[in-house]
Amino acid sequence: MPAQGGHTPPLVSFLAGGVAGGVEATLTYPFEFAKTRVQLRTQGGASSSKNPFLVVSQVFRKEGVRALYKGCSTLVVGSIAKDGVRFLSFDAIKKAIADPETGAMSPARNLLAGMCTGVVASTFAVTPTERIKTALIDDARNTKRFQSSFHAVRIIYQEYGFMGMYHGYAGTTLKQAGATAFRMGTYNILKDFEQSRHIEQTTATNFANGAVAGVITTYATQPFDTIKTRSQSAKGASTMDAFRGILADDGVRGFWRGTTMRLGRTVFSGGILFTVYEQVAAILNPVFK
Repeated sequence: MPAQGGHTPPLVSFLAGGVAGGVEATLTYPFEFAKTRVQLRTQGGASSSKNPFLVVSQVFRKEGVRALYKGCSTLVVGSIAKDGVRFLSFDAIKKAIADPETGAMSPARNLLAGMCTGVVASTFAVTPTERIKTALIDDARNTKRFQSSFHAVRIIYQEYGFMGMYHGYAGTTLKQAGATAFRMGTYNILKDFEQSRHIEQTTATNFANGAVAGVITTYATQPFDTIKTRSQSAKGASTMDAFRGILADDGVRGFWRGTTMRLGRTVFSGGILFTVYEQVAAILNPVFK
């Protein structure tokens, strides 16, 4: 995203985005863990508890605090790559589609840039890491076959081949395209509006803008997230099988399972992500310009 007084260099976008993604994923992972458990099925085919707070409580009592961070390292690595790619791609796409005369970005152009960025991030970073993270969380409550992230990768590759890492690609890409469009688009629309009104961009402003973007993103893209989670369980499933399974289990409302925990995460993650990004970019910009 453009820094005060000019464009952010590509390397700064990548590094600042990666740092922000790693910090955000680490601090908000228990929300992600609970949301994923709520969206998955048990071995018998019945749905798990619908109360994410009860899920956290049960896991903490039965498996300890470390279990709440099962799959965290995979998500952190994935978030570093995802957000590095996301911010780098977003800035590059914005530069390509901005008004050729004024360089301005309309709300529609901001949303389009975010959508294209989501497809890029899903393809090169998000789908494989989300597949591993979801498989680890699912496996930990059932068969406990996977000893580590690397072991999970090896088993998935042996059983499903390379494309096994891309189970849920359609759902993940739809989610990422929508989520990035709403998150990056909303944040930049708010930031552009504030700058046009000469509102100072402080840490509090950055956090508030990111939190608002997170709320909008969650409600708009939750069905895609639920489908993605079902597709990327330990056994894997096609996007259509996941869609039919959710509909059969819980009806239309089932597509919004896990919203509470995801909302908790995206409000904080949106605030953390953009705040850290802006701070790191401000430090790195003078170095790389």
